[in-house]
Amino acid sequence: NIGSCCSAIHLNVFNCITVRLHLNKKTTEKVPYSKLAGVSLLKPLKGVDPNLINNLETFFELDYPKYEILLCVQDHDDPAIDVCKKLLGKYPNVDARLFIGGKKVGINPKINNLMPAYEGARYELVWICDSGIRVKPDTLTDMANQMTEKVGLVHGLPYVADRQGFAATLEQVYFGTSHPRSYISANVTGIKCVTGMSCLMRKDILDQAGGLIAFAQYIAEDYFMAKAIADRGWKFSMATQVAMQNSGSYSIAQFQSRMIRWAKLRINMLPATIIEPISECFVASLLIGWAAHHVFRWDIMVFFLCHCLAWFISDYIQLRGIQGGPPSFSKLDYAVAWFIRESMTIQIFLSALWDPTISWRAGRYRLRCGGTAEEILDV
Repeated sequence: NIGSCCSAIHLNVFNCITVRLHLNKKTTEKVPYSKLAGVSLLKPLKGVDPNLINNLETFFELDYPKYEILLCVQDHDDPAIDVCKKLLGKYPNVDARLFIGGKKVGINPKINNLMPAYEGARYELVWICDSGIRVKPDTLTDMANQMTEKVGLVHGLPYVADRQGFAATLEQVYFGTSHPRSYISANVTGIKCVTGMSCLMRKDILDQAGGLIAFAQYIAEDYFMAKAIADRGWKFSMATQVAMQNSGSYSIAQFQSRMIRWAKLRINMLPATIIEPISECFVASLLIGWAAHHVFRWDIMVFFLCHCLAWFISDYIQLRGIQGGPPSFSKLDYAVAWFIRESMTIQIFLSALWDPTISWRAGRYRLRCGGTAEEILDV
């Protein structure tokens, strides 16, 4: 209906304002630097890509008074071990340890990999941060300053660093337009929406929920950790700096596979996700255009094109806000990537419905309603 049209437009405008006011701001000191809480960084690693060592090195160069880096590698023959040892030798004054072998406590390979480090963590805050993330020297200070008295979890809005190639542009457009559209509005309105790429949490709350082992039965452990924290009455806060993804391995096929996997997880955790396609630009514009035609006798095609154009422009404004300036690619590249990304949505959604199994890391899993999963073993 027409109300839905107004709501969609208002949502985009609201997000653009929020991005402008909140993101990419200079870190404000809410807690004196010397009194910032100690942080145990849990870094799950598997394999090596061209950007891994540079990404990891940014964590060794953090400007923070008290933190430890706990590097976690599951397999004893993983080449990531050599990368870790090189950095440990280069930065002997940084409190860092390497954990190899993991601990099998469930079906989630990330949790299994992190378990020994979690059990050995010394500080009251734990920061679980993916291997493809890079940070600035003050990133942890920014996150710790958001951890105020009533906050139990601080997370970063996922975004993507500037890289070469159209696949990188496509990924950056998605994480600058479609993904933050719902992510930002959900968090500002109090809906708990978190991705686990970069999350700072109070360890005692996780321990009350049973520790990491309590989430080993899920593939989307980040969602259930956030839910456990929210269920105990704690608030969430979004950092002013984005969680900057900088993987050295990327392609359009990898992007599609990732989107399909995420859609499968959402469908199994939240069945209402089944109506998600109607919130995407082309489907929403068509439905609203049909409603406008029947109510006001407006031309459906003209309305569809105008609504898509307004959506396209507001998405670009939002992307610039998250980027902190003009993106590295041209407006033509943006237009092509935006159109392709929007055109992918139905195919991604149908692919997710077609097959309830997912491949993640080295395993295959069959998802169950409610978010749990079982590993599919080769016979």
